[in-house]
Amino acid sequence: MKEFVAVILVAAAVFGVCFLIDKGFTKLFRSQSQHHSGKAVRLNKRYGSIGLILAVFGVAVLFTGLPDNWLFIISSILIMAVGIGLVVYYMTFGVFYDEESFVLTTFGKKSTTYYYRDIAGQQLYVTTGGGVVIEVYMGDGRTFQLQSTMNGVYDFMDKAFFAWLRQTGKRQEDCDFYDPENSCWFPPV
Repeated sequence: MKEFVAVILVAAAVFGVCFLIDKGFTKLFRSQSQHHSGKAVRLNKRYGSIGLILAVFGVAVLFTGLPDNWLFIISSILIMAVGIGLVVYYMTFGVFYDEESFVLTTFGKKSTTYYYRDIAGQQLYVTTGGGVVIEVYMGDGRTFQLQSTMNGVYDFMDKAFFAWLRQTGKRQEDCDFYDPENSCWFPPV
């Protein structure tokens, strides 16, 4: 019974620390107005949850005494690395937007602010599982991908299209490519 309580306390401490890190990360690195607008495209929380579980599992295997074998040591390190990678990816990727612009935040690159008029086009990819990946092309040559499983992706694309029309002076009637039912908002590339 004591072991069970200890495991629950450790799990609660790990989730508590992760919650505090997420809140601190948000306050330190997300200071632009778009970050605080409440409108964002974010990865599904499964990425962070599964990553955290894998990282904790890797640490647990490493410290349980099983690692007398090199296979267990290497496996636990790989599981930890995958878990940490998923958590970092979850915490660093996001598209935060307001009425006039959006901020693209990705791992390893400085957050970039774009106006909707900077969108040059899009390309669609259908995954083997039936999901849709929307690759958005920017005027400066940068691209970013949004998965249909992300939270807020369709709201963002709708908002981006109408803001793009307003900022470029185009009319919806002139955009024969516009078909949100088939995930088409911008000219194909």
